[in-house]
Amino acid sequence: MSASNFHVMAKPIGPICNLDCKYCFYLEKESLYPQVERWAMRDEVLESYIRQFIESHDTPVIHFAWQGGEPTLLGVDYFKRVVELEKRYANGKRITNAFQTNGVLLNEAWADLFLENEFLIGISIDGPRELHDAYRVDKGGQPTFDRVMHGIEVLRRHKVEFNTLTTVHRANADSPLEVYRFLKANGSGYMQFIPIVERAAQQVTTEGLRLISPDFSGAANVTPWSVDPRQFGKFLCTIFDEWVRRDVGRNFIQLFDVSLEVWSGLEASLCVFRKQCGGALALEHSGDLYSCDHFVYPQNRLGNIMESPLAALVDTEQQHQFGEAKETTLPRYCRECDVRFACNGECPKHRFLTTPDGEPGLNYLCAGYKIFFHHIDPYMRFMAAELAAQRAPANVMRWVAENDARQKQGSPGRNDPCPCGSGKKYKQCCLNLRN
Repeated sequence: MSASNFHVMAKPIGPICNLDCKYCFYLEKESLYPQVERWAMRDEVLESYIRQFIESHDTPVIHFAWQGGEPTLLGVDYFKRVVELEKRYANGKRITNAFQTNGVLLNEAWADLFLENEFLIGISIDGPRELHDAYRVDKGGQPTFDRVMHGIEVLRRHKVEFNTLTTVHRANADSPLEVYRFLKANGSGYMQFIPIVERAAQQVTTEGLRLISPDFSGAANVTPWSVDPRQFGKFLCTIFDEWVRRDVGRNFIQLFDVSLEVWSGLEASLCVFRKQCGGALALEHSGDLYSCDHFVYPQNRLGNIMESPLAALVDTEQQHQFGEAKETTLPRYCRECDVRFACNGECPKHRFLTTPDGEPGLNYLCAGYKIFFHHIDPYMRFMAAELAAQRAPANVMRWVAENDARQKQGSPGRNDPCPCGSGKKYKQCCLNLRN
């Protein structure tokens, strides 16, 4: 990773949120700053960050990302100041902003700001009412679905571009089509599905944290809201089966897009599927920079941008080692896996199991990803070939329809060549798609 090739998730209000989502790993980060009286990035820190971030990138377009906690708690005027500072230091570069929100506080004033300044909004929503409200509640334990839907309606009415971030957990993972169709019906053209995987220590750490890092050696258990690995794999496969038949080129799903990248021989654009990581950092309200949003622990603090330049902190040996460890600590079981090219061990945060031969570092979601990547292989091969021939990957829908029609007329034998053209036996390929 070069010093100018990095992304920062800025958290100008730290972990402070108006919701109390039962699975949120970030709320307890408040314990890392016990002396804080006002949870807002001070103006001098904000200005320094915006200036340094722009200066440390030599690209014509600079992408800022704002998250929390819940950034709307800072108010519209705070982000008007953000835009003002971005324009002051742009130096001829084009500035874009991504803004992740739970949607509860969105109103016309927010929509006007977003539209005027072309913010891309990410809305956190976990599906229809009963699935969303299972975990996404406010500080009083009350459901939030209606308020989030009101926020979405505000964005749609003002024609503000938005996508959706849906966490996949024990409460919604058995309802993939219900979730997917709901998101489509409510205007989400781009979807992210993020697996919830957390381990809770049986005793709070000295820093006041219970949700711990993968190298924690004390007694800990996977939380009851974490998605089951095979459940997650089947969730993805079920949505993929509908998408590949109806929605390719119409609806975009982050994981499917990234899969097509790697099947086409490109490096994954999503850090969790790259061989190495370290290029996606997190900036707290105080100016403290951490190795990753999922590794905001004292041992992963790189320094403070008010004391050391941002670019220098990104380029420290500590951060290089953090990024390289994703590859160098990959167990042999993973290195020899046939879908390693697509997975690369996924996020280090989830690598706390041991392999069948007893080596540490196996990803908790391994079984689910194997199900998914094997399942999509014939389709991805077809779409990658279409791209290579400068044809539309959406042609896969016609190809799948033809295969479905042939299978209805009479399925081949288990040991016959699969009609999809993969070269595999039917029992090792599309027979599994029908089960």
